[in-house]
Amino acid sequence: MSILPCLDASVASPIREMGDEAVSLESTLYQLALHDCQVDLQAPAQSVADALDHNPLLPGIVVRREAEFLGVISRRRFRELTSRRYGLEIFLTRSVEVLYQFASTEVLVLPATTLVVSAAQIALQRSPSLLYEPIVVEVAPQDYRLLDTHHLLVAHSQIHVLAMQQLQEQTQAQMIQTEKMASLGQMVAGVAHEILNPVNFICGNIKHLANYSQDLMDLVELYEAKTDQPEAIATFKEDIEFEFLAQDLPRLLSSVSLGAERLRKIVNSLRNFSHMDESQLRPTDLHECIESTLLILSSRLKKEGEIEVIRQYDDLPPIPCYSGQLSQVFMNLLSNAIDALSEKYALIPIGGPRAGWRPHIQITTRLQPRPSGPQDPQAKMWVAVSIADNGSGIPEEIQTRIFDTFFTTKAVGKGTGLGLAISHQIVTQKHRGHLNFWSRSTQDGALPDQTGTTFEIWLPLA
Repeated sequence: MSILPCLDASVASPIREMGDEAVSLESTLYQLALHDCQVDLQAPAQSVADALDHNPLLPGIVVRREAEFLGVISRRRFRELTSRRYGLEIFLTRSVEVLYQFASTEVLVLPATTLVVSAAQIALQRSPSLLYEPIVVEVAPQDYRLLDTHHLLVAHSQIHVLAMQQLQEQTQAQMIQTEKMASLGQMVAGVAHEILNPVNFICGNIKHLANYSQDLMDLVELYEAKTDQPEAIATFKEDIEFEFLAQDLPRLLSSVSLGAERLRKIVNSLRNFSHMDESQLRPTDLHECIESTLLILSSRLKKEGEIEVIRQYDDLPPIPCYSGQLSQVFMNLLSNAIDALSEKYALIPIGGPRAGWRPHIQITTRLQPRPSGPQDPQAKMWVAVSIADNGSGIPEEIQTRIFDTFFTTKAVGKGTGLGLAISHQIVTQKHRGHLNFWSRSTQDGALPDQTGTTFEIWLPLA
């Protein structure tokens, strides 16, 4: 007969006391109070009673047959048996084997690497009769310890408090950011309006300036034809490079006109994008929303490896939507696509096979009957917008979480984990639509030239 050394000692103590290591959201069972108390099947049952009496915190004892794990005699089951009439005389005078035949129950065995949160969920799914039975934790092959369910639930409650505190901090930070963005949106709308007035003035007067310049050129030619001093005029024309001036002035006016028109488009895009407080759906040109967003992102498209934008637009009618909010969705999806392309571009070494890969974003729109996915049975026709990139892709292991609030794979300061969550909410709740995606990454076995992500937005037409 053999008994674990801790039963021979004065106290059967846990390998780690609660509080020695603060719990966190990623805490595992190994960080909790695990009791190392074991007894051989052929040991006297009195040794079990002595161990439980000597250590009131001991939830039970692991039972072995030599080196083989058999099960657990819990404190609760032991007290139930020995409290019966003649229970002490019946069980304590015999071996552990006899006691175990009556005291054994179904055992929950978990690896020590199990998260506390997951372990608590599993433990609470047991039947009511087993709810407070100790949990067996396997810290190493054939090395088992006991965990009191009460300690597990205490740790779980502490983690819950930590999670609530973190969520509250993130919510407060997001509220501050939202307020800042609301103020920024109002400011952008105001500034855009102020800029638009002089830009409209420039655009409206460029044409007149071009006409006036041409009239002056014609006047110079007329004077030259009528004057009696052609040599003096020819000398002055040569001094001011009149021929070059006559050729360059129209080009200069044309460049100013194009620049002013582009500036007006950018200002209009910013003004439309900042209008996020629409109260009702309005018929909107979806392509105009996309192009306005691309115009705002044009500097990033050029900066991140000269990203090519491939447009495949169908002939779409005006779509009833909140244009400002939908522009936010396009902004989030396109920004994520640019980030993915930038990440993949940065991983290609200088002098590497960059010539065989060109970063691109393909935007496709189409009109078609209602698919099986979206949930509005009244809309017969739907508009689908897909935004696809050939970037690094999303690993399959995190694809189920990308729409979760605050979930992000970007570095601290580069992502809030809100873009896709907000986009999903805008599409599904505000527009009764559907947002899905599919992706392939090298981590899932795809070749580098086969990776990429496609997001697809479905919007009801009616």
